[in-house]
Amino acid sequence: MKVYLDSLGCKLNRSEIEALGRAFVQAGHQWVQSCEDADLCIVNTCTVTQAADHKSRKVIRRLRRANPTARLIVTGCYAEMCPQEIKAIGGVDLIVGNKDKERLVELVGGVKRQTPSVKPWPRSHTRAFVKIQDGCNNRCTYCIISLARGRERSRPPQEILAEIEALVAAGCKEVVLTGVHIGGYGRDLGTSLSRLVEDILTQTTVPRLRLSSIEPWDLRPALLRLWENPRLCRHLHLPLQSGCDATLQRMGRRYTTSQYADLVAMARRSIPDLAITTDIIVGFPGETSKEFAQSLSFVTEMEFARLHVFKYSARPGTPAAEMPHQVPFAEKKRRSKAMLKLARECSQRFHHRFLGREMDVLWESRRKDDQHTWSGLTDNYIRVTTRNEHNLANTITPTRLTDLVEGEMYGEVEKEIEELRK
Repeated sequence: MKVYLDSLGCKLNRSEIEALGRAFVQAGHQWVQSCEDADLCIVNTCTVTQAADHKSRKVIRRLRRANPTARLIVTGCYAEMCPQEIKAIGGVDLIVGNKDKERLVELVGGVKRQTPSVKPWPRSHTRAFVKIQDGCNNRCTYCIISLARGRERSRPPQEILAEIEALVAAGCKEVVLTGVHIGGYGRDLGTSLSRLVEDILTQTTVPRLRLSSIEPWDLRPALLRLWENPRLCRHLHLPLQSGCDATLQRMGRRYTTSQYADLVAMARRSIPDLAITTDIIVGFPGETSKEFAQSLSFVTEMEFARLHVFKYSARPGTPAAEMPHQVPFAEKKRRSKAMLKLARECSQRFHHRFLGREMDVLWESRRKDDQHTWSGLTDNYIRVTTRNEHNLANTITPTRLTDLVEGEMYGEVEKEIEELRK
């Protein structure tokens, strides 16, 4: 059977769809990259915002139009929270909530599982997302994910280590650890995220290990000490959500701006050239112009490498949706524009610090319209472009960062690729 897989939203969703693709291949099916070629289409949906709901419905309709004869399965957070809305779309053969997502191969049925292969998927082997836990015990007032995903549940460490070693054997050069609340990893198993990361670094040969989003309060000295190992990427995504204490309190966040700033300072002292990225919500209920100005000021002080800016979107079933003083859309749009402008300025300043430096770059892909132009990432999350006639795919090369043009970093590979492959 030919299977097409699609995913919306977070890196956790992407890690799940990649694992599902490998499971289908190991069960004897073919993972195809075009929905028109498929016998079965599966989409892993998102419900973090109303816009995510809309995108999920749009993808469902697109898949049905593109291939009317294929079986269509919808899973993920939108399927968990709003199955009746999906039924109303029509043309969906099966709706599977998050609890049964990992059983999709079994639910679909098919040939008997074969001996797992370490080269079973047609995706780029450069980077892989590995799910280490699911669920969240926090109760941020704007978030629906704790309801959609349930309480925290950690994967056994040996299962994670085995998956990473299989990915490395297949040629993967970077693994990203993902989950809803990865900082909570291991609390239900009597272990911790720092212990897991240490085990991965000592018991696997993955060239690069990266953490996805981690809550600020989960930063601990024991975790930060692990960055002494150069294989651990110098990048932390620490969701801030607001730079105003009053807004943070209404959001149900577990820190003040002062505490957040202290954690950032501790991380930067521990990890030279660290990139800190973050999320910001503008227009949260009750956010006054003064509060927004405080948020802008604090973000400026933090000197983030990158910001993801979101206009607040009310989610039915969350406390924030019922709060008074909802901010008009036009004002949220204005604030988003101002925060995005600041985001570009922060990113420009961070990138400018590395001009003239030699950095290792993991090359991921080349442009479709120019086979000699490559794109890759430094370990501290700087996107670099270079022109090179050699095949740089899935190589890590020393690269001189030479130019910064309109936010895009350019570099030159320092050595001949044949020498690097030895």
